[in-house]
Amino acid sequence: MAVIVKYIVVRNGEEKMTFATKKEADAYDKMLDIADNLFEFLESSKIKLSEDQLEDIALLLAENKDKLVSILRGLKPKKKAVKKPEQKPEQKPEQKPEQKPEQKESTPPKAKAQKK
Repeated sequence: MAVIVKYIVVRNGEEKMTFATKKEADAYDKMLDIADNLFEFLESSKIKLSEDQLEDIALLLAENKDKLVSILRGLKPKKKAVKKPEQKPEQKPEQKPEQKPEQKESTPPKAKAQKK
């Protein structure tokens, strides 16, 4: 029998997310704290949005807090480097034994005509 330890983040009596490590659970819990604070901030503003919209915006800002902090400092946000998929070398189809590979002639066509 295996023993598995799980860390569950609970908010207002509701399970939000389960994690394998305490560090991940703590980071998620902190992000939810930030989202709650942002929700209250947005709710008190003059901008009138629905509760769902406020929640979505607060979560978006909390999830991207590192980018947001640099933007608020007047810096451009760092773009993630897009990795291009590795290109596999092209495989040439195998030639059948009766086919001969095409060979380019080294003599230009005009020179052939003059030799004949």
